[in-house]
Amino acid sequence: MIKKLITNKDLKGLDQALAAHPELANEGIAYDEVNTAKAHPLHRICDGVFAGLFTDTEGVEIAKIFLKHGANVDGNSLLEKQDTPLVAAASLHADLVAILYMTHGATISHQGCHGGTALHWAAWCGRPVLVERLILAGAEINKRCIDFTATPIFWAVHGSKHGNQNTADYILCIKLLKEAGADPQIPNTEGKTIFDLLQDDDLQLTQLLK
Repeated sequence: MIKKLITNKDLKGLDQALAAHPELANEGIAYDEVNTAKAHPLHRICDGVFAGLFTDTEGVEIAKIFLKHGANVDGNSLLEKQDTPLVAAASLHADLVAILYMTHGATISHQGCHGGTALHWAAWCGRPVLVERLILAGAEINKRCIDFTATPIFWAVHGSKHGNQNTADYILCIKLLKEAGADPQIPNTEGKTIFDLLQDDDLQLTQLLK
């Protein structure tokens, strides 16, 4: 029932359902009938934004109703390498939803999938608005992820090669991180630095990272 109300963007119905059963604000929801793995409702809202079921702005309005009725902004637990709603939002292009979670006290230092923080994921996805907000909120600039021991700026450069390919957004993310004190010389687990990812035609990135 709750999943259907979210998908249909039925704000009134959702408000009424959660008012009657506030425990549902924190009850896991399956992704779909095939993938029955459950995630916190605040995470599933981000999935809906990424899937194009509703806009980021609409996702904010849906999330507000869950938070109003007691949804835990960090989900039901803070387990290492498992995404919180904020990490999910950062990795699923739900920037405005992520910012909403931050204003409600979401833990910005948590290490979710691959041990990446929200800043790692926002950088990898090339989301400069969210990268800037996370920096302003005090996210650790040179924190290494768990699986690759790579920093957010490393993730940004790697994402520019394998992510959404919006070069201008990645350039801005990298610029923001560099200005905030990101160290491009910190190697990953393979001993590689950002400069090992660059090619001869990456002139703008090379100049920016010097």
